[in-house]
Amino acid sequence: MPETLIHPPKTMLEVWERLPEGTLCQLINNKLIMSPAPIIIHQQILNEINIEISNFLRKNPIGKLFISPIDVHFSDENILQPDLLFIENKNLNIVHKKRLYGTPNLIIEILSPSTSQLDFEEKKSVYERFGVQEYFIVDPNTKSVDSFFLINNKFEQQKDLTGKIDSKILGTKILF
Repeated sequence: MPETLIHPPKTMLEVWERLPEGTLCQLINNKLIMSPAPIIIHQQILNEINIEISNFLRKNPIGKLFISPIDVHFSDENILQPDLLFIENKNLNIVHKKRLYGTPNLIIEILSPSTSQLDFEEKKSVYERFGVQEYFIVDPNTKSVDSFFLINNKFEQQKDLTGKIDSKILGTKILF
């Protein structure tokens, strides 16, 4: 008899852990949130930003960049899949074989019609609570960027930009 029938999951974390690899599902505030695959423009902008940051990091190896889908285990109630995330070299101990356990320094989310509210509310709240230093939300249609910097344990929104991410952690502007 399959183990799932003998021992049904007791927590949302156990349910999440039994999902097939590659499932586009996040555990946010102990709720499973599933999303369809991103739309084309989302992936195009994600790729542009990824290339720009990757090129910068080749010349300035100050940390590692990861692209979704990758699971970030903030807590047993919060396992998210940011579109892009950066971890400074001094914090690379959060990188494990299957996922990240801890807080990335910088996270970038690209808006999709189905995830916009999630990115601006629930995910932003989790990122703030767990100490993400910089959080950028990019609208792929307008290329506008909402920038949030952690100051005294609270996100403060900075001047919105278009077509660029101005990161203090990276020490550069990423144009896309």
